[in-house]
Amino acid sequence: MSECNNNCASCGENCDARTAPQSFLKEHHPDAVVRRVYGVVSGKGGVGKSMVTSQLAVLLHRHGYAVGILDADVTGPSIPQAFGIHEQAVGTEHALLPCMSEGGVQVMSINVLLSDETDPVIWRGPVIGGVVQQFWTDVIWDVDFLLVDMPPGTGDVALNVFQQIPLDGIIIVTSPQELVSMVVEKAVKMAERMEVPIVGLVENMSYVACPDCGKKIYLFGEGKTEEAAKRHDLPVLAQMPIDPALAKLVDEGRIENLQSDALEGVVDVLVSR
Repeated sequence: MSECNNNCASCGENCDARTAPQSFLKEHHPDAVVRRVYGVVSGKGGVGKSMVTSQLAVLLHRHGYAVGILDADVTGPSIPQAFGIHEQAVGTEHALLPCMSEGGVQVMSINVLLSDETDPVIWRGPVIGGVVQQFWTDVIWDVDFLLVDMPPGTGDVALNVFQQIPLDGIIIVTSPQELVSMVVEKAVKMAERMEVPIVGLVENMSYVACPDCGKKIYLFGEGKTEEAAKRHDLPVLAQMPIDPALAKLVDEGRIENLQSDALEGVVDVLVSR
């Protein structure tokens, strides 16, 4: 074997440098401080992933932690609306600064970069993936917890996040319909293949609480998420009700006025990890 010149392109040897697994992880901006990163994922759309992300951010902030949300759902961003953020982000020559909600939650989303927040993002996957990567590498975060609101499914953007951002774990959001088993299965298998820890499951739209007696009415039945969780030896961290008051807060951009404690158990788990 000839002496190595560290140029693999001109070398035919199958040495460790060539055959070792390659890491695609990216470093955050050198001026950023990010202590823990958790992804909020789902195997399908419409289960309330952004709702869970927003509530977790609010509750973590109330517990005294600096919190940021990286909105990776580029084609369907909803985080700025939930927090009442409508101004554009600003930056320096070398970095972007996250927007700050009224309560102090840091947010970076494609909607705070568009000249008109109602403009559609009609981009192909690689371009969207590049934007999400920049939200990690080019933004000066200063947070104890960074929550990544993932797009639904297991496509390009989800793969980029799993490969490029050093996730401390993910939370899988489900709903109690019959499809839950398949949805959980897809999300779990992707996390396992990418070797990302799964913190647990959150079931959204679990029940409606009767306004008169408080009785829980399970519109879609119950037990499906628990069954799926048991098959993978995962905990169900919370069951969230259908709450019209919460939906109203999001529509009005006042999610920080949230009074629900449905996700307090999830906060306890994240803080203790």
